[in-house]
Amino acid sequence: QVQLVESAGGLVQAGGSLRLSCAASGRILGINAMGWYRQAPGRQRELVASITRSGSTNYADPVKGRITISRDNAKNMVYLQMNSRKPDDTADYYCNADVRRRDVLTWGNYWGQGTQVTVSA
Repeated sequence: QVQLVESAGGLVQAGGSLRLSCAASGRILGINAMGWYRQAPGRQRELVASITRSGSTNYADPVKGRITISRDNAKNMVYLQMNSRKPDDTADYYCNADVRRRDVLTWGNYWGQGTQVTVSA
């Protein structure tokens, strides 16, 4: 089994900052792309940012310049530094990873349980 566990989100004022982390654990042989998605009430889940194992990053247009994604391959962790928060950033944030399992040697896509981030005006 593979588990992705996000750190707690929370309440942040507009203009403030928040850092999320996500730890992957379990029968992991390797991890390729990791990413963060978010889902606001009444909206579809959308990509926020992604990062390859080699460190190449991709950001959604609404968050470019305000968010930085990074990872620690040795610790199987991915981070999301969010600055200049806006009320529109309020959503549940989900960690995602492409993981090769050590036991069955197959690749799978896994999700964390999500963490709520609320940005107050």
